[in-house]
Amino acid sequence: MSTSTVNITAAQVKELRDTTGAPMMDCKKALTEAGGDLEKAIVVLRKKGAATAQKKAARVTSEGSVAQYIHAGGKIGVLVEVNCESDFVARTDDFKELVHDIAMHIAASDPKFVRKEDVKAEDFAREKEIYLAQAVASGKPQNIAEKMVEGKMAKFYEEVCLYEQPFVKENTITVDQLIKTKIAKLGENISVSRFARFKVGDADQA
Repeated sequence: MSTSTVNITAAQVKELRDTTGAPMMDCKKALTEAGGDLEKAIVVLRKKGAATAQKKAARVTSEGSVAQYIHAGGKIGVLVEVNCESDFVARTDDFKELVHDIAMHIAASDPKFVRKEDVKAEDFAREKEIYLAQAVASGKPQNIAEKMVEGKMAKFYEEVCLYEQPFVKENTITVDQLIKTKIAKLGENISVSRFARFKVGDADQA
């Protein structure tokens, strides 16, 4: 369908905005580009968010906030620091909502690292060795076992790295993609600096 003949209604724009949180004009442009298809428009906005985030990734994030989240009747607690570029953005409802959502996600999903780059070489090697031994023990040839391990390691990152985990409130996107949508909307680089998760009775936690 030609974009020149697409008739985008205010209701469509509102629905897309309610779904994604993107600015009204961006929603209208995405719907026009997608020929009025809501699902395609969501993909357009996510691609735009990723591109915007990439451009801003090198910008310094020295502002932000620390938030707490208490879950399961006081049995699980999270502290998380999320950074942005200005105090103005740090005080917006959108940023506060993001910080709260990330803290809630950490409570529910128990990540061990912020990003893939934070996984120590020895941790990676240990997990890879375990997966390879399991594959070989199951009778798989070495070359097949190694290919199986590659897939397992990708899953390992998804399980232990905050940015790689599916977002608990919308598992079609990762936490990384969630952050990128906020970067696109707020116009500033945003990053998770650090977090701590506490669970009553878990003596192994640092």
